[in-house]
Amino acid sequence: MTDDLNQRDGEDLEREDEAKWYVIHTYSGHENKVKDNMESMVKNQDLGDMIFDVQVPMEEYVETKDGVNKIKERKMFPSYVLVKMIMNDKSWYVVRNTRGVTGFVGPGSKPIPLSEEEVKNLGVSKVEDYGDLFAVGDRVKVLTGPFEDFVGIVDALDAEKGKVKVSISMFGRDTLVELDHDQLTEA
Repeated sequence: MTDDLNQRDGEDLEREDEAKWYVIHTYSGHENKVKDNMESMVKNQDLGDMIFDVQVPMEEYVETKDGVNKIKERKMFPSYVLVKMIMNDKSWYVVRNTRGVTGFVGPGSKPIPLSEEEVKNLGVSKVEDYGDLFAVGDRVKVLTGPFEDFVGIVDALDAEKGKVKVSISMFGRDTLVELDHDQLTEA
């Protein structure tokens, strides 16, 4: 029984390698509801071998109010959700019939997967071994986002989420910022 489970895990990983990222359009303000609904459907209908990940791309920004800087998050692409899936009739039907989804992005009714470069630029794919790239105390430079070109010191790593906490000096004060590992490079 254990050998069957291990073999199935290997097959699931192989299937996930075949999966592509697709963009779906949602009603405005329903992105997180769509994500939650889709994840529930995948779990309830045991579709984990077809639909692997659902994400609402977010970005951090600095809001200054009354001279105080606050780091906030906003949706990078309002009304859009990204889905990593193997496209077939069943997975298409599940996504297309999720409450709040208006359709796939692509000509007519034909969904077009994102290219590898687009996926990389969006920062949705996780690199499992990113911990080898950075260590606590490393000097890093921010490549994208509201902190672009800032240099900071790595404070903490979260391998599970693919996040790096960086201490950045802004306006004479050190500010702790959580960034995706692919937003950073060695300084």
